[in-house]
Amino acid sequence: MAELKSPTIGWIGTGVMGQSMAGRLLQAEYNVNVFTRTSAKAQELLELGAGWKNSVKSLAEESDVIITMVGYPSDVEEVYFGEDGLLQNAPEGTYIIDMTTSSPELAVKIDQEANKRSIHVLDAPVSGGDIGAKQGTLSIMVGGEESVFHDVRFLFDLLGSQNVLQGPAGSGQFTKMCNQIAIASNMMGVSESLVYAEAAGLDPNTVLESISGGAAGSWSLSNLTPRVIKGDLEPGFYVKHFIKDMKIAIESAEKMELDLPGLKLAKQLYDQISSDGYANSGTQALYKYYK
Repeated sequence: MAELKSPTIGWIGTGVMGQSMAGRLLQAEYNVNVFTRTSAKAQELLELGAGWKNSVKSLAEESDVIITMVGYPSDVEEVYFGEDGLLQNAPEGTYIIDMTTSSPELAVKIDQEANKRSIHVLDAPVSGGDIGAKQGTLSIMVGGEESVFHDVRFLFDLLGSQNVLQGPAGSGQFTKMCNQIAIASNMMGVSESLVYAEAAGLDPNTVLESISGGAAGSWSLSNLTPRVIKGDLEPGFYVKHFIKDMKIAIESAEKMELDLPGLKLAKQLYDQISSDGYANSGTQALYKYYK
C-alpha cells in the first residue's frame, strides 16, 4: 500500500531481542517511535535516532505500523486494551504486529477487537535468540490475514530470514508453541550430552565439533553449547520467559486433551534452576541443574 512505502514505525518493548530488532529498522533508515516503561532502556535506540514517546497512546496516534515485543501475556493485555491502549488510540488503517510470545487465545481476542476498529493486526512471534535479532535471521511465525501479511512483509524481511504465514489469527502463537516444545526437550538432551562428555574426560569442544554436524545437530547445540563451555550464561533468551512459554504450551495442550510429558519435565527442571537464582540467565543455564 502506498502509505507503507516509508511508514513511521512505533516500537514497544526494548528487551534483549527487541532492542536489536528496532535497531535494524533504524539502520534501514525508517522513522521509529519508541515507548518502554523504563525510558533508560530505550537510550541506545534514541542515540541511533529513534523518537521517544511518553505513552502507548501518543505512540499509537503517531505511528503507521506498530510492533510490540513485551514480556508476558499480561503485558500484552495492558498495552493493547483499555482507555490508553493501542486498540483504543490507533487510527483506522494502522498495522499492529505483536511479536511477543503470548497465548493463541489472546491473539484471537486482539484480532476480533481490531476488526471492529478497522485496524490490521498480526501475531508474529519469533525464534532465533539475540543472535538472530542482531543478524536479521529470525524465524517469524505469523498469524492473521494474508493481505495484511503481504503488506508488511518488507519489514519481516529486514528482521528475519524465515518468515511464514501459518494461518488465521492465533496461528503464529500456536506455531511458536510448537517451536518451544521442541526446544524444551532438546535443551535437556544438549545439557545431558555435555555433562556426559565432561564426565567421560572428553574435550567438550572436540565433542561438539563431531556431533553438531551429525544427526544430533540443532540450533541449541551449535549456538548455546559453546556459551556453556565458556561459562557464559548471559541471556539470548531468559529462563523466566522460557518458563512462561512452556506454561502457555502446557495449558494449550491440556485444552486439546494432549499429554506432553517431555515438556512437563523440562518445565520442572527450569522451575528448579529459576528458584536456584537463574531466572534472568539464558536458557543454556539448564546445564547448572545437572552440575
